Amino acid sequence: MATRGRGGFSFSQTRRNNEEKQPSPPERFRRRRRRRRGVFKEACCGHPLAPGLLMLSHVRRVVHSSSSSSFALSSSRRSSRLMEAGSNRPVEASIRTKLTEVLEPEHLEVLNESHMHAVPPGSESHFRVLVVSARFEGLSLLQRHRLVNETLSHELRTSVHALAIQAKTPQQWSSDPSLAKSPPCLGGSKHDNTVAGKLKSGLD
Repeated sequence: MATRGRGGFSFSQTRRNNEEKQPSPPERFRRRRRRRRGVFKEACCGHPLAPGLLMLSHVRRVVHSSSSSSFALSSSRRSSRLMEAGSNRPVEASIRTKLTEVLEPEHLEVLNESHMHAVPPGSESHFRVLVVSARFEGLSLLQRHRLVNETLSHELRTSVHALAIQAKTPQQWSSDPSLAKSPPCLGGSKHDNTVAGKLKSGLD
């Protein structure tokens, strides 16, 4: 039997109406999630509830900026070292640049072997080059050497006394990727009158 209260409504009817007004559990979870999002948004906008989040974001920005600056600094130092090496070894730099521009090599090595000969320290008079290029396809060994000599005609005329050449096609290089070694110096540079002039030209 239902008990009636004030206003003529039964207690069971009132309780049923209150239960219908209560949000379902999923709705309560959604409201709680929205409140949390609002708190996080306020914290990101500078709200004092969560200053640690802002500090963490600032630290991340500082670390990213520092790493970018370090990378730029290392690249600048590397470029400076390359420029300094080119200024200290102008003949070697010129040989490397011309062979790269004319022959477009897949592999290039330029070795200064002047220290193996009777010349002053720091000279750029004796070189060995290894050039691997598709431009050598169909050319004889003599034609390949002639192409390299023509490319470096200025250096051979002015500063380079001896140039040892290895000219290979990409296929030859893949089957035998080795760099030949020059034989010991027999002192021929001491008796060559052109060496002194080329050494002077290379230093100027």
